[in-house]
Amino acid sequence: MTLHPSLYAAGLAALLSGLPLAQAQAQAQADDAKAILKTSLDYVSQQQTLSLTFDSSIEIITPRLEKIQFTNSGDLRLQRPDKLRAHRVGGYADVELVFDGKTVSILGRNLDAYAQFEGPDNLDALIEALRMGHGIALPGADLLLSNAYEALVAGVLESKHIGRGVIDGVECEHLAFRNADTDWQLWVELGERPIPRKLVITSKTVNSAPQYTLQVKDWSTEAAPAADAFVFKVPDGATRLEPDALTGLDELPPGAPAGETP
Repeated sequence: MTLHPSLYAAGLAALLSGLPLAQAQAQAQADDAKAILKTSLDYVSQQQTLSLTFDSSIEIITPRLEKIQFTNSGDLRLQRPDKLRAHRVGGYADVELVFDGKTVSILGRNLDAYAQFEGPDNLDALIEALRMGHGIALPGADLLLSNAYEALVAGVLESKHIGRGVIDGVECEHLAFRNADTDWQLWVELGERPIPRKLVITSKTVNSAPQYTLQVKDWSTEAAPAADAFVFKVPDGATRLEPDALTGLDELPPGAPAGETP
């Protein structure tokens, strides 16, 4: 069948006229997503004290291309600019970190061992130090940085405001972002407390696209944490090790395929 020239011209004109509108809608959607993200992260960074509980999961891809998920739960408390207590427990590790503003203490309860080292000046520097090693990386910790918005949008190539979603009965704005190596989604609570309720990071460079998921449960701010909230107490009988010797604290079991996670 041959399309009549006049019909072809009309269809082409309609298609071309729709392109600017589609581009404008996409840009508006991207701007909306970034605005919601900024509101949320600015809110978090303005909280001088906060505490939360969380569930997390991390996936690996085995050499036989089987996807396996490992789950953990934990809690976190911070006081800006330089105090943090975090605890994570899963099937393979039970680890606690305490930063009192001067010393970082890491306790492997499953190992009955601990390590200590001199800490940096603030939480931002501590998060970066943990990312570089010490066996207790915090994949969702970027949300707690004082400059979280700038840090997270720096590598964004595409952003979308997907719409609404519900996390643990709480209505949220659903945002999606694309980086060169990862896709990540964030659900932000509606209302006066724009809390990040759920984060999903998908690795695009690994076969079968494994994901890391962090879901925030309880959230509260405190005007005055207890005096001993950030004091580390050595358990009876615990062995002190050098920081590099304190291993086996990952979210994954020993022997999990290296480099096959988000």
